[in-house]
Amino acid sequence: MTDAACIAAPLVDLREEPDGPRARQLLLGAPVAVLDRDGIWARVRADLDGYEGWVAAETLGPVITPTHCVSAPATHVYSAPDFKSPERMALSLGARLQVIGDTGRFWETPLGFVPHPHLRDLTSEPDPVAVAERLLGTPYLWGGNSRWGIDCSGLVQLACTACGIACPGDSGPQETALGETLDADTPMRRGDLIFWKGHVAWVAGPDTILHANAYHMAVAYEPMQTAIDRIAAQGDGSVTRRARLSLSVEAHP
Repeated sequence: MTDAACIAAPLVDLREEPDGPRARQLLLGAPVAVLDRDGIWARVRADLDGYEGWVAAETLGPVITPTHCVSAPATHVYSAPDFKSPERMALSLGARLQVIGDTGRFWETPLGFVPHPHLRDLTSEPDPVAVAERLLGTPYLWGGNSRWGIDCSGLVQLACTACGIACPGDSGPQETALGETLDADTPMRRGDLIFWKGHVAWVAGPDTILHANAYHMAVAYEPMQTAIDRIAAQGDGSVTRRARLSLSVEAHP
């Protein structure tokens, strides 16, 4: 028997075992099923993608009905509807909250007040690359899913989720699940995906990719062919798949 819960902390490591290494991360408001408990730890399954792992039990809270999500790269939750008031926490792009009021410049939530421009309602965004571009310069972090650190598959999942596209958490399942396969000679366009063994990148334009990568240790643009050649030269193989999502995102917003 499972219990429903939500992540009640700004950012939580989803661990392979209690106090073990990070597998992925979960953001505030993420719904989970609680599968087991072991002292201060709880084994959960993320509703978003079915990913299972262990989180600190104290980071779980009751189920909420979110109305908005963070659309800025990051934001602060303030103690009052005033940017000079003490901040209570920082939230990453993708965190979900329940808005209970509107002061005009700030949204009121049970956690505090968030600036109006930093939240949007839960309708889908049109361009996943535009979402990913908001995290340009974010530090690379293995298993990361936030503005404070993110990896290649985290960047793809976060952007897809904002656009209403179901997306697994890791690059291998993403390669299997996302989009339609393109022939090697098909011209790439914005919004396409390029996969290598253990890596994935967004196509930001005809000759440019955007990816979270350990070479730059950040979310960075890179010339497409330069990246393909570099990844092959460092021994990580050739491109394994090119894919196109069922979205039209050729033009920059």
